[in-house]
Formats: sequence, C-alpha cells, structure tokens
Amino acid sequence: MTHSGHIRDRVRELLAAHDPGSTDRLEFLRARFDAGLAWVHYPVGLGGLAAPRELQQVVDAELDEAGAPDNDPLRIGIGLGMAAPTILTYGTEEQKSRFLRPLWTGEEVWCQLFSEPGAGSDLAALGTRAVRDGDDWVVTGQKVWTSSAHTARWAILLARTDPDLPKHQGITYFVCDMTAPGVEVRPLRQITGEAEFNEVFLTDVRIPDAHRLGAVGEGWKVARTTLMNERVAIGGAAIPREGGMIGIVADTWRQHPELRTPELHARLVKLWARAEALRLTGVRLRQQLAAGAPGPEGSGMKLAFARLAQDISGFEVELMGEAGLRYDDWTLCRPDQVDFTGRGPGYRYLRAKGNSIEGGTSEILRNIIAERVLGLPSEPRSDTGPWKDLPR
Repeated sequence: MTHSGHIRDRVRELLAAHDPGSTDRLEFLRARFDAGLAWVHYPVGLGGLAAPRELQQVVDAELDEAGAPDNDPLRIGIGLGMAAPTILTYGTEEQKSRFLRPLWTGEEVWCQLFSEPGAGSDLAALGTRAVRDGDDWVVTGQKVWTSSAHTARWAILLARTDPDLPKHQGITYFVCDMTAPGVEVRPLRQITGEAEFNEVFLTDVRIPDAHRLGAVGEGWKVARTTLMNERVAIGGAAIPREGGMIGIVADTWRQHPELRTPELHARLVKLWARAEALRLTGVRLRQQLAAGAPGPEGSGMKLAFARLAQDISGFEVELMGEAGLRYDDWTLCRPDQVDFTGRGPGYRYLRAKGNSIEGGTSEILRNIIAERVLGLPSEPRSDTGPWKDLPR
C-alpha cells in the first residue's frame, strides 16, 4: 500500500472511532495526535507516521471535509512553528514525550524568551545569566518583545552560562516553566494600542537541568534551528491565491469602483504579482523542507513577506481614503493571536510595521542572505573575544 493510501486509512479509522460531531474537541485532538495524524512526518509515537511531509495536506483536507476541529494554529503558532521542531531535533526522548502532545493539542501554549533590551538584533550578545546549582540552573535577566507570554505555560529560553567564552559559545538553551517563582510578565503596549507583546523579568528562576535542550554551551546551535523554523513559519505559510492581505485589497477594489484611478490600478497589479510570486516561492520552499531541514533560504521569504505586508497595508490605507484613517479600537487588550484579516485597514497598516522587526530584523536577514545564501564575504567583526570583555 502506498503512503497516501495508508494515510487515508488512518484518517478513516480516526473518524470512525471519534465522530467529530459528537466527540469532545480536546478528546478528538488527542486521538488525532495518537493516530500519527498531527505531523505525519514526525516519528511514530510523537504525533506522526514517519511519512513524507507533503502528505499532511491530504490529512488536513480529509479532516476538514469531515468537519473535524483544528488545534487553533494561530493561537499556538510559536509552539508549532518553533518549539516543536527544536524539541524534535535536540530533545531527549523524555522531553519529546512530555512536551509534544500537549503542545500540538493546544493544552499548553509556548512563548519565546530570546530578545533582550540590550540584545535584540544582536541576539548572541544576550546577558541573561544561568548559573548551575546542583541539578538546577538559576536564571536571572530580562527578556522583551515576548509574544504570548501572558498565556504561555512554557517558554524556550536562551541564557548565558559562561561569560568567559565568546558570545556565541557561552549560551545554553532551556525550557522554562512560565509559572515558576521569579517569572514576572508585564504587558508591552504597542502602536496598535494592544499589548500583544510582553516584557518578562526572571529573578532567580530555577530550571532543572532535565529541561535543558542540547549540550551546555551549544545553545546558539540549537537556537539556529529555532530561528530558521521561525522564519519559515512567518514568511512561508501555505495560503491560497489571493490569500491574506492582497485578497482583502483585491476584494475592496472590485467592490468599490469609485475608488479606482489608473495610478492605483498600476500599483495594485504590481502588488498582486509580487504577492503571487511570494506565494509560489513559499510552495517551492515547502517542497525543499519536505526533503530536509530548513536552511537560510527561509530568511529570504521572511524578508520579502515583511516588505510586501507593509507595502500592501500602506496601499490599502491610501485606497480607502478617509475611511482608511479610521481606527476601530484603541482600548488596551492582550490578544492571544495576531489577526491581520479580521481587523480594519488601520490595524493592518500599524501592525505590519512590526513585520520587519519580529523574527529577525530585515537588516539582519539581509546579512544572512548575503553571507549564507549568496556566499558573499562576512562583515568584519570586533566582538570575537570573551563576552564579559565586550563593550556594552
């Protein structure tokens, strides 16, 4: 039997044993994970069937047609797109068994404790310290721009464990319990009026060594896996033609002929073509992923996505005229996901400004593309000595 036939049989067996119309949502999601239909390319017993990655779309289509619930992927995107592939690559068998199932079902939300006030674009310069104390690590420091920290149960965390080594070598990667004593989350209000992001203060937070991912001092190596997956998750998501913001603008154009001008038409056509080219590039990137792990090419997708989102949202505000300047709600709230398509033009315009910062700034991504994709010479560096001796 082909992989595809086997997958369809598993889907039919799942639906026969757990009718989506009468089964509790969480019970169905747990059963789907246990049947290997969460991530079909993951190992057996960890939500997968060790099958080709491209067969996931077969599973998703059949379950969607049957009216099965999904796991609300926008709400748990950090766990799905960043934590899960990192745990799969570097986690122990105990860590994989403990974390992957509730991560996929959405029972446990994850966040990312990477960026710091003094180490944003230069992430490897981070100063949060982790000091070994018996079977634990004691962590103290501050993180910033942390999405979902106010709803998260767990976090992926980078901390410095050896300040005497060069900055990339003295970092270790941990899983941090967000409910542990010493973890404080404060809202960080942004230009949209929302507090989608947070500051996180860590004061003598104890993390068991059993929650370390990878070897001591190899955190940067582990983090690169997270970052490459993050950029694919942000810029390479599967969408249909005219999906996302370009679809909203195209619909507005069709429904409001009174807004049209020849100049705006020419600009819209160019934006539409760029959006379609980016969508097709994403298809190619996902095909490459099916053959192996993500590489630096995802940086190009994320860079292009950020610029396109800003250009489309700016065009939409201009197209809408006075209506585009209205804003729906400035009330402070702490959302659990970003909703680009469910809000108005003003929100999309303001929120898109963050696309060139989150997931790696566009400036940093251009360096990665130049050095690791195009093979151009690296920039001269003066920060190769011990981290503790670097100017700050």
